[in-house]
Amino acid sequence: MERPNPKKIHFHFIGVGGIGMSALAAILASKGFSVSGSDIKPTKNLSKLKDKGITILEKQNAENINIIVKKYCAFPKVVFSSAISTTNEELIAAKKEKLEILHRSEVLAYLLKEQFSIAVAGSHGKTTISTLITTLLALNKKDPTAIVGGIIPYYNNNNNTGKGNIIVAEADESDGSLVRINSDIGIINNIDLDHTDHYKNLDDLITIMKTFKLNCQQIIMNYDCKNINTKLIDDNSILYSIKDYKNARFAGIPIILEGNQTTANYYEHGKLIDKINIPLPGKHNLTNCIAAIASCRILGIPFEDIKNKLKYIEAPKRRFDICGTWKKRQIIDDYAHHPNEIKATTELARLMINNKNTQLLEIPTRLVIIFQPHRFTRTRDLMKDFSQSFNQADHVFLTPIYSAGEPEINGISSKILASNIKKQNPTLKVDLAKDFNELIDLLNKKTFPNDLLLAMGAGNISSFVNQLAKTKD
Repeated sequence: MERPNPKKIHFHFIGVGGIGMSALAAILASKGFSVSGSDIKPTKNLSKLKDKGITILEKQNAENINIIVKKYCAFPKVVFSSAISTTNEELIAAKKEKLEILHRSEVLAYLLKEQFSIAVAGSHGKTTISTLITTLLALNKKDPTAIVGGIIPYYNNNNNTGKGNIIVAEADESDGSLVRINSDIGIINNIDLDHTDHYKNLDDLITIMKTFKLNCQQIIMNYDCKNINTKLIDDNSILYSIKDYKNARFAGIPIILEGNQTTANYYEHGKLIDKINIPLPGKHNLTNCIAAIASCRILGIPFEDIKNKLKYIEAPKRRFDICGTWKKRQIIDDYAHHPNEIKATTELARLMINNKNTQLLEIPTRLVIIFQPHRFTRTRDLMKDFSQSFNQADHVFLTPIYSAGEPEINGISSKILASNIKKQNPTLKVDLAKDFNELIDLLNKKTFPNDLLLAMGAGNISSFVNQLAKTKD
């Protein structure tokens, strides 16, 4: 993508309400470009874009292209994401008019070239690490630009157009498009097989990550991840760890794991520097934090300045969000939708239940999981791993699979998943709800006051549990 002139170029986003698309649109508008977008679902993201003066069309049809061409520019640049189908009328019309069509990753790659860039990749933790880096930079007066796939509490937004010279962004591996990204600093937090609609196997994903690594001027990677350790590390790799301070340049070895915070010994180059305390519980959050600290140290920010700001960091929204209570049952909302994410989130819930120091209002007596499987392909290809992910729960409730636009796959359903969970753990209570109305009935009948309701999934389960939390007893 060539350097565009803000005064002459109009960008039109098909599906602008998505968390990644909306961030790109907002950044371009803040930089002076003319921007519009279409989306059929009203969201908070769209409201924020409208506040920036961005035109939002509430349908996705061929007529939108005519409207944009007549109102703004004869040859607008049309941006789409992998979530947009090739049968989308608006996209077809743009191709028919021979307009320049850009994948969202091409726009992101352009923005990253404009500033000193940090791109965060990995199967899990991208949003959290990006949020922590952005927050630490902001707290240390670097005023970064940020494009994140979640809500950054410091800005209460998924983006920020800063006046500093640093940009932080997620590098999404879901469709392989991160190979377009060239960054000054790259981070790879972990590699697990996912997005099996795009990748045939783990080796496919590792190949993509190798390309991303080669496109980064400096690469920071998690020494504790087996797939990184055995497949990607070379002499130029900058490593971080929460297990091994001798082989990693940056390490945080946990001393105290509590339900509301984590204390660790922090090392650089094998030398103990100091104790650090982070207001985030769980080993996975310690890993995320060490990755963020490592990137800030590579940028030259003094350790003491980082340490003094750690007490202010927060995880992004939908990462173990305590969203309220329902009939004296505390409700947690989390984005986890991969087996390893479920295990990490469940482990964190158990840590809170078993620890007197906790962010919860009171210590629960049981852990109840509400899980909405996301995508038929993911459920099919990771069925065994999913069935082994709920062993720490006292009761599991499953909703139907959230398709995310995929067609149904014969023989793949939440009913099959429930059966497989029972095979792995015959004593675990598992219930299947046909819809959210039945789920409420089941929760009424089979859960109790002081249960912790942990809802997980990347679909619309979040809207459901947040509405549940607002329901008066």
